[in-house]
Amino acid sequence: MNSLMSWPEPVVRVQSLSENGIGTIPDRYIKPISDRPALKSEIHDHLEVPVIDLQNLFGKDPALHQETSRRISSACRDWGFFQVVNHGVSHELMKRTRAVWRDFFELPLEVKQQYANSPSTYEGYGSRLGIEKGAILDWSDYFFLNYLPVTLRNQSKWPAQPVSCRELVAKYGAQITKLCGRLLKAMSINLELKEDYLQNAFGGDEMGACLRANFYPKCPQPELTLGLSSHSDPGAITILLPDPDVAGLQVRKGGKWITVKPFPNAFIVNVGDQIQVLSNANYKSVEHRVIVNSDKDRVSLAFFYNPKSDLLIEAAKELVNEDRPALYKPMTYDEYRLYIRMNGPCGKTQIESMKSNR
Repeated sequence: MNSLMSWPEPVVRVQSLSENGIGTIPDRYIKPISDRPALKSEIHDHLEVPVIDLQNLFGKDPALHQETSRRISSACRDWGFFQVVNHGVSHELMKRTRAVWRDFFELPLEVKQQYANSPSTYEGYGSRLGIEKGAILDWSDYFFLNYLPVTLRNQSKWPAQPVSCRELVAKYGAQITKLCGRLLKAMSINLELKEDYLQNAFGGDEMGACLRANFYPKCPQPELTLGLSSHSDPGAITILLPDPDVAGLQVRKGGKWITVKPFPNAFIVNVGDQIQVLSNANYKSVEHRVIVNSDKDRVSLAFFYNPKSDLLIEAAKELVNEDRPALYKPMTYDEYRLYIRMNGPCGKTQIESMKSNR
């Protein structure tokens, strides 16, 4: 683990590069031609990203509840990804939490540098994922913090400025955690498991959660780079609060990259790799990436709901049979996430590498 104690070379803040008014991006950020976004040709408007109204999931009408559950199940099987509205999280809290992180990224560099992170935990202010020396980097900065379990929650590592940041993050985290629990229940039932199956399999009250506030600065050559390289999320589910004004998230569907247009006051839900493992690939994690643009900065908040780190995650016995044996080797989440911490985002190569030889 010594290699994870420090970054392999000095960290450059992408926001500083952008604000210096450079006309061309450094070579470190130029992606191979096959990974570059074709910015205009990749908006496939005819493919409708599912938008699901969760109001009836919490209501008393069994027929409407069942229809909402069916739509969630269909999105998990076909997309690994969907947007949710009427999700129970305060719109005002969403707006204020996103705004406070924008304010954080606008603070002077020396204030943000007090929170500079290392690859051992990634907690704090960062500008890269992965520790390979000379790696091609993404056009983004971020702030990463632990929210759950409570034993790992250290508010002194959260920004003290803006002054409302710590309080807002705590309130936001509580509401998003509740939403995650409701979604896991719906997914469990849809897989014909007990409603608390997924939550318990991932550690129950000891599940982990962390927040990454992403800052994607304006980029003079957006066609050459990415804000975040292609990957699937390593955990259970991710709840993304996108920038309401600027689209940037792309998901891969049928071999094509689709730019997601955020629905007003919606969250974007990603199925993570651990759900793919536990559901024995009935549900698929989604490969996604982030594009940047030359006109506007973007801020988004990703809340990762993850298994307890030392639990062995494997396919539910109820979803394994002779015709469909367990597709993936059991592995703890600690072992699993080490891959992305060492190598950075790499498409879906990690989950594919876990396939059993049976």
